This record gives sequence, structure tokens and C-alpha cells, in this order.
Amino acid sequence: MSEVTAVPIRPIARGSMVKLWLGLLLLCLAGAALAWVGTAGQQVIELDHGVRMRVISEGHGPLMTDQDVMLVTYRLHVGDLSAPVLQDSETVGQGQPFPATTSQVYPGFADGLRHMRAGGRYILWLPPGTHVTGPVPPAAGFTEHDTLVFELHTLQLGAGLAQELQQQQMMQMQQQMQQQMQEQGHGAAGAGHGGGAGGDAGAAGSGGASGDASGGSQGGGAAGAPSHRRH
Repeated sequence: MSEVTAVPIRPIARGSMVKLWLGLLLLCLAGAALAWVGTAGQQVIELDHGVRMRVISEGHGPLMTDQDVMLVTYRLHVGDLSAPVLQDSETVGQGQPFPATTSQVYPGFADGLRHMRAGGRYILWLPPGTHVTGPVPPAAGFTEHDTLVFELHTLQLGAGLAQELQQQQMMQMQQQMQQQMQEQGHGAAGAGHGGGAGGDAGAAGSGGASGDASGGSQGGGAAGAPSHRRH
């Protein structure tokens, strides 16, 4: 008859068992944290009104507020990030960064800015209703029913400079309006002189000269109108 050999196993103390489970729990948490850090650039954050944002790199410093100005560069896609670039800030405005305030951009864009820091890179999705809300000119390349996707690089934060920027922009607009009024005044004066010359020529009996002066005045007006619309 064979003997059953009993192998003595030393029982584990209750305190050691607790330490073992705590160690395993810490290892699981550390692994989850490393996995989250490794995929942080793939995480999509849901903001208000259906706006979504992906943080590629967080940046530094405080979050932007409604009183601040953020210098940004951007690339715009329509519908999806894989779609062709519709607009690149480096090819418009002489390649200068765009000074953005929350009061002067699309509502959804403003929601995203409030979650951004200087020196960061982000992707922002603006669904319909968070950008333009009315008919869009055909030349824009998108409609009010499209989702706009922005690749953003936040360069610098100007804390508390939003009001100062708005005042500077208002002064520039006033100067442009004054310049337009002056140009229009000079154009009207030129037309008057042309008409007077035509009248004098007609009084002197040169009907052809009068016709040339009248045609010149009309040509000047037609040339001035597109210039005014461009401003």
C-alpha cells in the first residue's frame, strides 16, 4: 500500500495577502495609466453643443478665457480630417498667425479655445449649428450643413488683450471707411471737372470732344466701383 506524502505548505499571513492584492492593484492601475498616456493623442473630448476636440499636445500655461487673445495657425477641412485642405492660414493673410478671441470666431470654435493652452496642437470638429447658421456664399467651399474640421496650433496667449485688440480693429475700420469716402469724393470731383470740360467743349462747338469727356467719366466710375467693393 502506497503512502500518501503530505507536503507541508506554510500558510500565508493575512497581512501578507492584503499586501499582495494591493501590489497587484497598483500594477493594474499603473498599466492603465501608461496605456492612457500612450493613446492621449487619440482621445476625443466632447464639448458643448456637439463640438469635439482631440488634444495632440497639451501646451502650457493657463487655459484661454474670454478676455484673452490666442495667436493660432490652422488648416481647415470639410467633413473629415482626411478631406483636402480647404484653407491654410499660412497661405492667407501674408502667412501671419491669426489673432483669435472668443467673441470674434464661430461659437463652436470659441468653445474649443476655452479648452486650449498656448503651445498646444489640437483637432477641432464643429458640427452644423456651431459655425455659420445662415446661407454661405458658394465661394466659401462649404455650407451650413457641413462639419468643419480644424487642425490648430496655438502659438501664444495674450492674457487680457481681447478688448485692446477689438479697439485696434475698430480704429482700422474707421480709417478704411474714411479713406474710401475720400476716394469717392475725389472720384466725384473728377467727374464734375470732366463734365465741365465737356460742357465747355460743347459750348465751343466741339460736340465730339464733349462725347469723349462723358465717356471718360463713365469709364472712371466703372473702374472705381470694383475697387470700392473689394474694400
